[in-house]
Amino acid sequence: MHTTNEVVEKILRTYDTITVVGASANAHKPSNEVPAYMKKHGWRIIPVNPTAEEIVGEKVFRSLADIPEQVGLVDVFRPAADAPEIARQAVAAGATALWLQLHISSPEARAIAEEAGLLYVEDRCLAIEQRRTGLTAPEA
Repeated sequence: MHTTNEVVEKILRTYDTITVVGASANAHKPSNEVPAYMKKHGWRIIPVNPTAEEIVGEKVFRSLADIPEQVGLVDVFRPAADAPEIARQAVAAGATALWLQLHISSPEARAIAEEAGLLYVEDRCLAIEQRRTGLTAPEA
């Protein structure tokens, strides 16, 4: 069994693109600040939000199913109650990692993700973990 820190580091070393479900156009929300921070540190961001057109300078997709390329890492900024359905959508989209941001936990989402073989992290912030590890985005 891998520790959460090992899974965090594997995700940061593996994925050059972060698909952000619940990304916000409001620059004062963590769901905008974290993707902007990760983009600044080399990661490509694919925002998912049903109401916005552009977030952190990137085209927004309405849902995971609307993304016209392979999805790898799905980062979730939605309430815990939404996490199981997002986990199912991530599995359906072919994602290989699911990350629930700080203060978001879901035993059901964890079970869905782990049953499908996804790397899984919950209740952690990508930006905080990037600062802790000092890792930068892997080369595409």
